[in-house]
Amino acid sequence: MTEIKVELNDIIKEFPGRGGDAAVRAVDNISLKIYGGEFFAMLGPSGCGKTTTLRMIAGFERPNSGTIRIDGQPVQDVPPHHRPVNTVFQDYALFPHMTVLQNVAFGLKMANVPRKEAHHRAMEALEMVRLPNIARRKPRELSGGQQQRVAVARALVNQPSVLLLDEPLGALDLKLRRDMQYELKSMQADLGITFIYVTHDQEEAMTMANRIAVMDGGRVLQVGRPAEIYETPRTRFVADFIGETNFITGTLTARQGNTGTITLADGDVQATLATDDLKTGTEALLAIRPERIALRGLDAADTLPDATQLEGQIEQAYYIGTDTRYIVKTYGGATLTVRVQNTDYQHALTFKTGQPVRVLWQRENARILRQ
Repeated sequence: MTEIKVELNDIIKEFPGRGGDAAVRAVDNISLKIYGGEFFAMLGPSGCGKTTTLRMIAGFERPNSGTIRIDGQPVQDVPPHHRPVNTVFQDYALFPHMTVLQNVAFGLKMANVPRKEAHHRAMEALEMVRLPNIARRKPRELSGGQQQRVAVARALVNQPSVLLLDEPLGALDLKLRRDMQYELKSMQADLGITFIYVTHDQEEAMTMANRIAVMDGGRVLQVGRPAEIYETPRTRFVADFIGETNFITGTLTARQGNTGTITLADGDVQATLATDDLKTGTEALLAIRPERIALRGLDAADTLPDATQLEGQIEQAYYIGTDTRYIVKTYGGATLTVRVQNTDYQHALTFKTGQPVRVLWQRENARILRQ
């Protein structure tokens, strides 16, 4: 087992309320284990507590209760500049009057590292981010992606045990942001340093992270590998926040092992139970991803073996290039989004608005969640 690099146990953080209001709990009893050499993402909407959690690891905020350990040592009482971490913010905060090399070496200068050693280590850091040729330029002469890499080099020059990144790509345009996602992931793999990355962008987290903690309301709802989070969400929020999901309300009427039967207006449907504590007779949700649903005409001979089938009609159809998005209203009143990949031009013209159809999916591709 890889060693635990950062460990949070029962962390609570509250901020004073305004005008006599009750305190606001920004982080609500979070526990996490982050391993050495891992690219770990904290993902969630604005206000979910992810940045506050990162700032507590960095030392910029103190928890009201709980413990934080880095390399096995408690750090609650250790000031930020004595912790083995460095932080890259969305605003790179490069000094405009300094050269790139001076920016990268600034922390070493403040630590009274000898000038020759500081120069050598700063150049090494620029080599790590593949920018040794711009050492004499000023920040205004750099592209957004180059500035981002300089900020990473400045954070790496002190040889931190953990690098914290607070939405560092948020200010970049879409194309550059995607390019930098692969750049950061490659850099982290080469360096072997633990990265803890805060983002509200699902695609960003899925692209880069080894594991993701999905957060909402100050709590961690689920931790897992990207594929695990996407394929086996445990809650409605996780299923809805990561990708796109159809939800149909029904009643859990039977369960056997990890399979449940949910009764919908369209009839009984079997699917995988998301959690063990769902009780029969309670309201529940059937969740199914749009790309896991097949679409067939009512007279089509081909089908999927052992598939769930519902009948309805096409309400709307949208051609969006890579696939066509169909909105299907079942005869039981459920509305489903179905995404059909456009493998050729003619495929995009297969189904028309108002056409009766069947929607089909394999049992293992649907999940029953708590309402």
